[in-house]
Amino acid sequence: MKDSHLRHVLWLTLATILISTSGALGKYIDMPIVVIIWWRCALASIFLFAYCKFKKVRLKFNSKKEGLTLFITALFLGAHWITYFHALKVSNVAIGMLSLFTFPVFTAILEPLFAKVKFDPIHLLLGGLVLLGVYFLAPDFDLESAQLKGVFWGIISAICYAIRTLMLKQPISVYNGSMLMFYQVLGLTVVLVPVLFLKDTSGITTQYPFVIILALVTTAIGHTLFVSSLKYFKVSTASIISSTQPVFGIIIAFLFLNEIPTWNTFLGGTLIISTVVIESIRSKGKKS
Repeated sequence: MKDSHLRHVLWLTLATILISTSGALGKYIDMPIVVIIWWRCALASIFLFAYCKFKKVRLKFNSKKEGLTLFITALFLGAHWITYFHALKVSNVAIGMLSLFTFPVFTAILEPLFAKVKFDPIHLLLGGLVLLGVYFLAPDFDLESAQLKGVFWGIISAICYAIRTLMLKQPISVYNGSMLMFYQVLGLTVVLVPVLFLKDTSGITTQYPFVIILALVTTAIGHTLFVSSLKYFKVSTASIISSTQPVFGIIIAFLFLNEIPTWNTFLGGTLIISTVVIESIRSKGKKS
């Protein structure tokens, strides 16, 4: 049992590292955000379809209602990616990622509305720590401040991600994670087709290596592993444990983009990441 729990934690950690590459990639890729997201989804849908066929994963739903639910989660996923990348562009990787990772608090608060889970008062403490951390990320309330804009869009992204993750809890208990991720990115590929006629897409000729990494490593593999982890953890627990993403993301941004976080960012990030330690200790040995 302990070996099984450790294995699931390791898979979730790997998913966390792979998804954390989105920060540096989102900041670095030089194309309109919605175009980046379209290519990300289009390529990821090809990779995931090939994987599902290779592994003989069933691609049919049991009901139209479940298909509709998955389509709605795809829209929230798209909103999450677009607002997150916008946060990265207007500020930096550290602020964008740390702001996004307020989502475990929103997840924990909203989870009782989506599942038969009692609200845990300890999440109020975790929420307080995260909000204090957010304050240190943007201590000056200046509407023209890049830090404040980054925090704002990061929090909007966090709310969208929390709702999407909570809505996936029931489908993931029935369907394969790769299959669910395939239909989400496929749905977004279709929904975002108009951007190809409204935005400049020529950048793909030089940016394609990084877009492929974003689609394959970050999206197809990373997000599929994370979605699959929801079979073994409460949504709030998996979300809070995966909040180590900013740590990996900041390290990657430092190595490849030479972005050096400020002391305020370190302090705010420490408070936010503290929730990971608290929830990890509390949830040890627990399973949804």
